Amino acid sequence: MGYRFPAALMASLLPAVAMAQTATTLPPVTVDVAAPDDTALLSGTVLNEGDLAAKRSATSDTARLLKDVPGVSLYTGGGVSSLPVIHGMADDRIKMLVDGMPITAACPNHMNPALSYVDSNDVAKIDVLAGITPVSAGGDSIAGTINVDSAKPAFAAPGEDIHTEGRLSTAYRSTSHGITTSGNVSASTENFSLGYAGSWAHAGDYHRGGDNAPVRTSQYQTENHALTVGAQNADNLVIVEGGWQFIPYEGFPNQRMDLTENTSKFVNARHEGQFGWGKLDSRAYWRNTTHEMNFLGKVKGNDMPMNTESTDLGYSIKGELPLSARDTLRVGNEFHHFALEDWWPPVAGTGMSPYEFQNIRDGRRDRLGTFAEWEAKWTSQWTSLLGVRNDTVWMDAGDVQGYRATYAADAARFNSQDHSKTDVNLDLTALARFEADKASTYEAGYARKTRSPNLHERYTWSTGAMALSMNNWVGDGNGYVGSINLKPEVAHTLSTSADWHDPARKTWGLKVTPYYTYVQDYIDADRRPNQTTGAGFVNLQLANHDAQLYGADISGDLEAWDAPGWGRGVLKATVGWVNGQNLDTGDNLYNIMPLHARLALEHRLGGWSNAIETEGAVSKDAVSHTRNEIQTPGYALIHLRTGYDWQNVSANLGVENLFNQLYHEPLGGADLSDTGRQWGMNVPGAGRTYLAGVTVRF
Repeated sequence: MGYRFPAALMASLLPAVAMAQTATTLPPVTVDVAAPDDTALLSGTVLNEGDLAAKRSATSDTARLLKDVPGVSLYTGGGVSSLPVIHGMADDRIKMLVDGMPITAACPNHMNPALSYVDSNDVAKIDVLAGITPVSAGGDSIAGTINVDSAKPAFAAPGEDIHTEGRLSTAYRSTSHGITTSGNVSASTENFSLGYAGSWAHAGDYHRGGDNAPVRTSQYQTENHALTVGAQNADNLVIVEGGWQFIPYEGFPNQRMDLTENTSKFVNARHEGQFGWGKLDSRAYWRNTTHEMNFLGKVKGNDMPMNTESTDLGYSIKGELPLSARDTLRVGNEFHHFALEDWWPPVAGTGMSPYEFQNIRDGRRDRLGTFAEWEAKWTSQWTSLLGVRNDTVWMDAGDVQGYRATYAADAARFNSQDHSKTDVNLDLTALARFEADKASTYEAGYARKTRSPNLHERYTWSTGAMALSMNNWVGDGNGYVGSINLKPEVAHTLSTSADWHDPARKTWGLKVTPYYTYVQDYIDADRRPNQTTGAGFVNLQLANHDAQLYGADISGDLEAWDAPGWGRGVLKATVGWVNGQNLDTGDNLYNIMPLHARLALEHRLGGWSNAIETEGAVSKDAVSHTRNEIQTPGYALIHLRTGYDWQNVSANLGVENLFNQLYHEPLGGADLSDTGRQWGMNVPGAGRTYLAGVTVRF
């Protein structure tokens, strides 16, 4: 079967180029060299270096840096591969970018999600947009956008000869005897910079609370290396980064398989420019990943290799044009190509022979997106944002085969169908903000967002029980088969936000964001024929249904004291609640986080910083009956941390789960780590964990 590259690609660039050329007739404006920043939305959260520093010693998993962000929760997986959730929607429903690159999870169990490709110590900034997301912040997603950025290259100050700087960090976590080391170093002139960043992390199986039993196959090891070259002048910045990641193993307690090797290489080039007509941000990227799954040790079973190879490549061009003192126009065009081979080599002398099992053969997914967005500041109090976006998605895959003749009927059924699909998707965003006074801001908006299915959702084909259970990106132990005829998900979101605070934004603040999302053709699952309704794992067929999700995010802070000799103490709290239903079947949506909250007292005195924090969730009773989802009891945990900054040295100590409580992650998925792999328990969380970390800058 031949594959045709989209002929519309070059033609779609012409409007954006023409607009840029026309815009050069505008009067010159003074702007900074920076990418368009849409995270000023009330529904957005920005984590900078100060927010991230205290969290790094607690995890090697970059996604876990988001656990305090309102509206965000996590599907747990491997040690560096949690999947963020925004308002009950996870994984591919979120646009996740690493230094502007969209990275596709190539594994049929999504063991290599986007955020697993960046070490937590290399993260300089994270932007999270939940719910109402501007069209300029990405398409082909319905829940929101997470953009993770590493630090930009350092340059010498004017008049400085050669500037050098670097960082070394190490951390230890007791429950898994986890060790991380990382560092970076750079040398630069005023106009040129060369830098290297590297990291290595290793952990054994972590131990759960209560009886301190090990959670089997939760060990991991990973290393990352990247070389960055930067060049700048008064109006332009060019960054080219190339790197390599190697994960020799990573255990997944909520999957039937483990990661036995993941190797990835990438190149990412970026240009930021200032011109007479405005700002321009251009990127081009390439990433190749080879991924292998099997069983770690002898805990889960015998040999069963599963391999994938994938390539992400593409570009994005974004321009910001100040049309007047009131109006700003943002336009952009982007293309993302994803190619996937997913094959399972035969195992001689078993039922998995004599042929190679082709789970997805010659898979292709190309997306071409174009957007225009108008921001207007009508008065000092009123601001509006209107945007429209088109994403056209072309998908295709080749014919397949199974291990042996028993797979022939399924393969023939799949091969007889037309695999080529084209989706033409439309996104709209309308938002209004009212700054009533120095102590209150209000925001309300509507967004229509669209996501096309991924390759595994459309093209996994075998209905055999073993093959079904190998395609499971949600960690519930069930088996899944895709559907070529799945329609794109279309989400209609209404949201409001209110932000009250003291005029100086120093002593108190409260933000409340209720939201409602109706999803037309939500990709859920139906029981396959001849499935029992009792407890146990089931086989499922992906299908479109209408669904709704609604809830609220609440966050606030209150200065408890600020006095000489005592430092400053601040109470911080976040509360999240979401509910989701399949409107066609009346069932609950899968893996919806129950009501949960965090409360922390943070203290700072000079170089000292301290905190005591409690986090908890009520019992998860609203579960998906179709999937036999497991309920989890409520829990409450206490964490302590302290740190000290002295000149160029930072040291951190902490204890998580102080009282060693046994609890089960509400979004942890089914516990498949023991030999029996019986239905009935979610993956338990880590027990008491002592943390220590040191960073030296030079």
